[in-house]
Amino acid sequence: MAKPKIGLYWCSGCGGCEESVVDLAENILAVAEAVDIVFWPVAMDFKYSDVEAMPDGSLAAVLINGSIRLTEQEEIARLLRRKAQVVIAHGTCAYLGGVVGLGNFSTRRQLLEQAYEKAPSLAQGGVPGTKTRLDGHDVELPRFMECVRPLDQVIEVDYYLPGCPPTPELLLAAVTALLEGRLPPRGAVLADDRALCDSCSRRETKPENLGLTGFHRVYEAEIDPGKCFLAQGLICMGPVTRGGCKERCLKGNLPCSGCFGPLDGVREQGAKFISTLGGTVELRDPEAVEAWVRSIPDPAGQLYRYSLATSALRGAVRTEAR
Repeated sequence: MAKPKIGLYWCSGCGGCEESVVDLAENILAVAEAVDIVFWPVAMDFKYSDVEAMPDGSLAAVLINGSIRLTEQEEIARLLRRKAQVVIAHGTCAYLGGVVGLGNFSTRRQLLEQAYEKAPSLAQGGVPGTKTRLDGHDVELPRFMECVRPLDQVIEVDYYLPGCPPTPELLLAAVTALLEGRLPPRGAVLADDRALCDSCSRRETKPENLGLTGFHRVYEAEIDPGKCFLAQGLICMGPVTRGGCKERCLKGNLPCSGCFGPLDGVREQGAKFISTLGGTVELRDPEAVEAWVRSIPDPAGQLYRYSLATSALRGAVRTEAR
């Protein structure tokens, strides 16, 4: 019997999700034995024309990581959607926009000018165009689009695999469930729907009333490895972040940054965090409340580090056309 065909594709991201496949270690051999990988540009020499020639729906599944920033990525995402029975948003950039989505606080023009004209390391400036001529051939480069979008703002997504990157355990569980036909209803996030705080090894040290007058950055404190981060005045997104990460950051004595995204039914992860903390702090003076809020280091980057592209904020006001 023919093995199910799958594909993998990398959009705008750091490459960590591609590494998560390799992190399967010896389990990758079992996966490779069970499926036929017919498209994986980062690891094998496949061409887009190979995918175009495939019958629609012929791929059992495609895992797409990274957010959509370039016209090429949107084009290939739409192509893979036609060819695949199941599309999985692989990692938080594809799921929520990820760290790449913080680019939405700047316009396309601002980003290109900073990268190609204003950066101190540049010997000469000039924003590159999308068309050029090379060795007698006309070459057209992908266009850098006005804003970052998560995958489901471009194509229909069947499942979401969170994490920056997803843990090998979650990835293996998702692939196994796919092969065995045990996937949950479409639209599900393939991870725990309990808050990370619910399983945190430090939860017993979190006081009911934090009694905080402000926050500070990680490097400004000597962190107690056995005490709740919030109780130490450090931003920890654990109360509003989905569990299932195996506490990798926490075990490294770093607070949760929120990469597994919000729980089901929560759209605004950052606003939910402010609301959650607000119920644990007893401040009545408006000036004290304002000082408490202002003490949050880089609130946009902290609270919407991974989810800006899916939030109601969306980023800077846009004046340029896509």
